[in-house]
Amino acid sequence: MRGLLDNPTIGNDDIRRIGADKPDTHTPKNCVRILMRPGLVVVSRVVVQHCQGNQTLDKPKIRVLISPYRANQASPKYMNKASPRERERESLTRVKLCFPAEVYISISGLMTAMTLNSVNFGAAKAVNFEYVGLKVHQNITGARPHSVKFVPRALTVNAGEAQGGGPVKKLGKSDEECEAAVVAGIVPEAPPVPPKPAAPAGTPLATPLPLSRRPRRNRRSPVLRAAFQETSISPANLVYPLFIHEGEEDTPIGAMPGCYRLGWRHGLVEEVAKARDVGVNSIVLFPKVPDALTTSTGDEAYNDNGLVPRTIRLLKDKYPDLIIYTDVALDPYSSDGHDGIVREDGVILNDETVHQLCKQAVSQARAGADVVSPSDMMDGRVGAIRAALDAEGFQHVSIMSYTAKYASSFYGPFREALDSNPRFGDKKTYQMNPANYREALIETHEDEAEGADILLVKPGLPYLDIIRLLRDNSSLPVAAYQVSGEYSMIKAGGALKMIDEERVMMESLMCLRRAGADIILTYFALQAARCMCGEKR
Repeated sequence: MRGLLDNPTIGNDDIRRIGADKPDTHTPKNCVRILMRPGLVVVSRVVVQHCQGNQTLDKPKIRVLISPYRANQASPKYMNKASPRERERESLTRVKLCFPAEVYISISGLMTAMTLNSVNFGAAKAVNFEYVGLKVHQNITGARPHSVKFVPRALTVNAGEAQGGGPVKKLGKSDEECEAAVVAGIVPEAPPVPPKPAAPAGTPLATPLPLSRRPRRNRRSPVLRAAFQETSISPANLVYPLFIHEGEEDTPIGAMPGCYRLGWRHGLVEEVAKARDVGVNSIVLFPKVPDALTTSTGDEAYNDNGLVPRTIRLLKDKYPDLIIYTDVALDPYSSDGHDGIVREDGVILNDETVHQLCKQAVSQARAGADVVSPSDMMDGRVGAIRAALDAEGFQHVSIMSYTAKYASSFYGPFREALDSNPRFGDKKTYQMNPANYREALIETHEDEAEGADILLVKPGLPYLDIIRLLRDNSSLPVAAYQVSGEYSMIKAGGALKMIDEERVMMESLMCLRRAGADIILTYFALQAARCMCGEKR
């Protein structure tokens, strides 16, 4: 039996009868017309392929209109008055026909322009009708069972039963009966082998390359890509940096869209609650200290009733399981804006600064800090802080050392957020040279020997090689700080529609994880966690 059609391309304005050149205006809108000789066709499934993937219709609405074929007449005007032998059937029905007929198929009225592949029913056990629409693709697969009797021949339409039409009804047979039926050659019906997708017109015929290994095989579907993904990221990997100040209102930071100086009693508590709701339970605090409290020696840094200790006590009272990281450095408290005490000739004093940092770390630990984070880059400060904490009974408090903190230009927006630019000079005498690689190993070995619990690299994305260097040379956890400049560039690119902000954000975080970072300090923490949890921004 052969399925005949008049024209391989059929559309609303271009439906022709076999052997005719003028459009057939009587064919219903959104229908495909097939001239069939007597025989059997089983339409076993209907798949609608959207731009986002295939979807098997649960109960596809298929209109099947059948009329006798009249060789020398116009198409039947069944829309006006159907002849007695013309019938219309809905899905999941059987239509028996023992005469040549015109079959009109419409699937949910979705087709606007369709291509129908010519097939030979007599030569194959399975056939495929492929309808290509402007917005959707629809595949109808037909199969001819072995048990077909050709006289009288019947046309059977059975849509949506094999795929997407719900579970197959059980017949109540035992396992032995089912096995016996298969052994006897009575094999249960299953969907046919799907047809091989056709290449576009003009594709050259090429001899397959003799490749024993094709890496693309492991990337061919989302399920396989997820199964073999080497790096993952979750909200638990994120630490949320938060700026705080003495005021009650939240002050937006111009250079960092979406970031604020948060009021420590109100806005901060609300922001922490939002982060915890999406799984981010670690924060790091950066204070904006009133100018009147800044001095050349930064004594406010270890005031037990200062802004940071008060904030720690408030948060721990409300969220006891919250992990609080603190910044140990003098720049927010220094009238000179440097991380250490400045001598009159501009030299940053190392050992004297370390003495102040030890008192600052103990004050923060006393308030309830979980991890103190010396970011000052003074020599020997990790060992001295460890000894000071232990002496005061804070052996449980961890130290996250800013091991490889570079004198980077990516810190600009941060310094605006805290108004902490150096009053003179720069920080190149204590922060690392961006051109240096091996020097990071020296800092790593020193921090490990002095008792650091976590090693941090700052900035993050421009220094992926340093993150990998620390990861390969230390068994300690490695942290990366995605700094304010990185954050603001992604935000600016997204605002200008030059990049997809959300995708670039997630890719940048994944790159930091891939390079070896166990945790990431990022201003994107809340936004990224919401993305991971499937929430809309």
